[in-house]
Amino acid sequence: MVCHKLVFSMDMFVEVIKAEYVDGYRIRLWFNNNVNKVVDLKSSLKGIVFEPLKDLNFFKRFSVKYNTVEWENGADFAPEYLLALPNVS
Repeated sequence: MVCHKLVFSMDMFVEVIKAEYVDGYRIRLWFNNNVNKVVDLKSSLKGIVFEPLKDLNFFKRFSVKYNTVEWENGADFAPEYLLALPNVS
């Protein structure tokens, strides 16, 4: 009999733990794996749910919810997607 053991680590689940507006469409993000970076989301604002975010006044009004950045209209990005974006700081 072969027994496979799954090992889970908190590092397997990427979470945004803090976010702050920088300028333009750039946000500084802190992740639970000690990564801190600035991402530019301008080219990521595609699709109906992201249309309102093209208004900078709306874009600036985000919060950290459910382990990622979320806006008032429910738009959000997977934390794994945000982590994969280049650091533009």
